[in-house]
Amino acid sequence: MIAVAVVGARGRMGSTVVDAVNDAEDTRLSHTIDHGQDIAQITPDNTDVAVEFTVPAASLDNVLALVDQGVNVVVGTTGWDEDRLAKVREVLERPEHRGQCVFVAPNFAISAVLADHFAAQAARYFESAEIIEMHHPDKIDAPSGTALNTAHAIAKARRDAGLGAMPDGTRSDAGSRGQVVDGVHVHAVRLRGLNAHEEILFGNPGEQLVIRSDCFDRGSFMQGVLLAVRQVASGRYTGLHTGLETFLKL
Repeated sequence: MIAVAVVGARGRMGSTVVDAVNDAEDTRLSHTIDHGQDIAQITPDNTDVAVEFTVPAASLDNVLALVDQGVNVVVGTTGWDEDRLAKVREVLERPEHRGQCVFVAPNFAISAVLADHFAAQAARYFESAEIIEMHHPDKIDAPSGTALNTAHAIAKARRDAGLGAMPDGTRSDAGSRGQVVDGVHVHAVRLRGLNAHEEILFGNPGEQLVIRSDCFDRGSFMQGVLLAVRQVASGRYTGLHTGLETFLKL
């Protein structure tokens, strides 16, 4: 049995992770930690993998504390940029932590990860690309980490293909064209009744391709969370890894 601790256990995602760990045949819940509780309770003696689902302001400190305690971590909190990843990478390169693993994913939904993968393949063949991400109004960040990851994947594929800037004759948009991420326009919708959805639009003269991922409830992420927990617990991965595609072998 893989012993799993959940940090942020009372949150919307954390509580769903708790249920998933309890329901799986090969995992058991070792600790549940929430705001104000001592994360030092989680140690290698009682936990194989800690799953961290909190808020961006707390996530880095939580992860660094867990690493310092010798614990492997799966991170689902959004808001991780390259600066934060670099801090974790630096710590994991120290001799005392070289056997440990931290895994960070912008999205644990299989459909969303595959949508990103397909988008990167398609991007080199289309003149235009834009992203619309749609979430419930309680989501605290915009654009979503998933949309940012998609935009960077599209931009890289376009650069590798030698494509230039996308056509856009807009002269005045008052912000209506969304945020430009690595040259890709990203539009964020926050609407009651939605959960997590993404449309990736590609266009050429006379044709359009739409790749869409829909996650209708938080249970859609649990297959990916448990996959990450199992892979990290296996000991086959050390250091910092990002993106569920690491384990899907895409």
